[in-house]
Amino acid sequence: MTSLDPANPLVLDAQSLPRRPGSMITVERTVAAPEGLGVAMARVPEGSPIDLDLRLESVMEGILVSGSADLEITAECSRCLDPVSWHEDVDLSELFRYPATDARGALLEEEADEDPLPEVQGDLIDLLPVLRDAVVIDLPLAPLCSEDCLGLCPTCGFRLEDDPDHAHEDLDPRWAALATLAEEPDSPSDDGS
Repeated sequence: MTSLDPANPLVLDAQSLPRRPGSMITVERTVAAPEGLGVAMARVPEGSPIDLDLRLESVMEGILVSGSADLEITAECSRCLDPVSWHEDVDLSELFRYPATDARGALLEEEADEDPLPEVQGDLIDLLPVLRDAVVIDLPLAPLCSEDCLGLCPTCGFRLEDDPDHAHEDLDPRWAALATLAEEPDSPSDDGS
């Protein structure tokens, strides 16, 4: 029994792919981006279109899914917080193994593997984990609107692109007492000199 929903656009039906190594089918479709495809400052907007161009190949161990996903990324510049967006073409490649069966086709109990391959579940393949892994790994942790972005003033938050000469006079509080001495006018001394 499978827990996958065949109506989900990120679930691929491999029923038409013969289980003969070397057999292949192609799948091209546009799906709406699911929630949660992103990192702190960059993400794929939920519901935005993702164009999938995939190849499903039958191999001895299972089904090799490879291809690409063309999607839109939105982000905030890590220096100035301006919005940034671009298109990204992400490569996908994953082997989905067939469940282990005996000579009669009955499912076998398997030992827990440290890093198991995803399984084909009744001719259905769940592409969401593969897509999420490929997209999130490819996203920049600190996106920039441009390489020479000056960012924001750390003292007041002023956008430095508007005035690159913007500056503050920062005095070390340990020297503040000396600064007051420099500001006092010279007073005549008491001994008359």
